[in-house]
Amino acid sequence: MSEGNDGRKYSLETFLIHGNPIDAAWEYSHHVIPPLTASTTFRLDSTGRGAEGFRNFAAVPGSPESERPIYIYDRLGEPTVGLLESSFMQLEGGGSATAFASGMAAISGVLLALCRQGDEIVAHRTIYGCTYSLMINWLPRLGVNVKFTDCRQPAQVETLITPRTRVLYLETPANPTLEVVDLAEMAAIVARANAGRSEEDRVRLVVDNTFATPYCQRPLAHGADIVVHSLTKNVMGFGTDMGGMVVGPKELHAAIRLVRKDFGGVVAPRAAWNILVYGLSSLAVRMDRQMDTARKVAAWLENNPHVACVYYPGLKSHPQHELARRQMVDFKGRFAPGLMIYFELGGPAQGLAERSAKFMDHLANKAYTVTLAVSLGQAKTLVEAPALMTHSVYGDKASTAGLSISSMRLAIGLEDADDILSDLDAAMKAIA
Repeated sequence: MSEGNDGRKYSLETFLIHGNPIDAAWEYSHHVIPPLTASTTFRLDSTGRGAEGFRNFAAVPGSPESERPIYIYDRLGEPTVGLLESSFMQLEGGGSATAFASGMAAISGVLLALCRQGDEIVAHRTIYGCTYSLMINWLPRLGVNVKFTDCRQPAQVETLITPRTRVLYLETPANPTLEVVDLAEMAAIVARANAGRSEEDRVRLVVDNTFATPYCQRPLAHGADIVVHSLTKNVMGFGTDMGGMVVGPKELHAAIRLVRKDFGGVVAPRAAWNILVYGLSSLAVRMDRQMDTARKVAAWLENNPHVACVYYPGLKSHPQHELARRQMVDFKGRFAPGLMIYFELGGPAQGLAERSAKFMDHLANKAYTVTLAVSLGQAKTLVEAPALMTHSVYGDKASTAGLSISSMRLAIGLEDADDILSDLDAAMKAIA
């Protein structure tokens, strides 16, 4: 809930539109639309004020925190970006938030802030292809080892956690298979692992909430330590701006901000403003419309003879449907299974790859409402072949991550449901 000027409580759906017109950074209650800043550097009244700002930013022990932010340079902190961060703190229920230039910048920033040479990460077997690439190609160069497992099997996760483990990382629903992981169960495992550990050696549960958004799921409420987002996807909603977000406890804020400062992954004020003004304000209505269509499309696919299997948390056939009903809920507690659908074409194994390619190419060249493109969460419905595209980095390990050569990732847009079904039906008939 959010609070109005007279102290009355308002829903988070309303907060998405109005935000906080008065906070520690700005007072803009007379603006109908939040203002946009466009300055990379800020004038300082004195060297003392500059020194105080740098002490605050670096969280120097013993330094009193300023009542209001001291802006110095936009890579350290900036008013428009701060407004977006403030909104996410409230939406996810965290003690701090840090915006980044992209989702991958946010993920990289968190893992760099939490891990040192010799540390370990335990991660779910199926994650976004670029995150997987980060974990197998780049983190090992820094002396950070990553072990993959099926986080739907708590016993397996628990056996892999060692004194060197610093992060348990997962997506739920997973990209692209839509596997749903029990966040409360993972949080309980992390709590047991942290018994007797120092603060510095704690395991942190990090959850990528990009698919669900805060509207459909809030991992911190289920015991997660940190939530990451690619704002480029569902939150922005229109495919025009990139951004990432980290929401977590206040005690990790300084470390995460320092990574952003030193590695330079800061989001531009204009992109942050667009996400704040256009993306967040329309999030609830977009997600409701897209979920309504996703339910219809998933049910149609499930009954299509050319489809071997469909994974959508809103279907009763989904292996973790009951868990999803408890965990994926909107601000009013209603089931919110998201807009992503994962399905595999069926038929004889011989020629399956060719039929799958023919199906996708038909959509690419003939469909009006379904576009062959990566990304997701846009006004337009997008489809892609994960094993060949976004998750091709898995290579010969694709099957161990639940990926198939005939699988499709469908991101539902805002088109009329019947028009989407018509285009899908035409593509299915083309491979009959």
